[in-house]
Amino acid sequence: MITLTENATREINRLLKEQGHPDSYLRIGVQGGGCSGLMYNMKFDRQTGEFDKVFDVGGIKVVVDIKSALYLKGTTLDYVADLTGGGFKFLNPNASRSCGCGASFTT
Repeated sequence: MITLTENATREINRLLKEQGHPDSYLRIGVQGGGCSGLMYNMKFDRQTGEFDKVFDVGGIKVVVDIKSALYLKGTTLDYVADLTGGGFKFLNPNASRSCGCGASFTT
């Protein structure tokens, strides 16, 4: 469903440890908005819902709701650090167009 690069896995584990919630899930989803129509969202969550899919990706528990799963199938989550900072980057094969910042897309 979703792949995490080594850099993304390392950063997620660092954030989980820093926040003191190593048992939390990484919730990844898609919602309407952004300059291209759909935008990604990520957060740490301690609960799952009835319509969630749970995956173990490199030791990280990833949760995706059923609706978002349609848009995220085959997506790779990367973490890129550069001189101006760093951030997560979605590499989504389902996106036909993305905005310049990479935070929103359309299918």
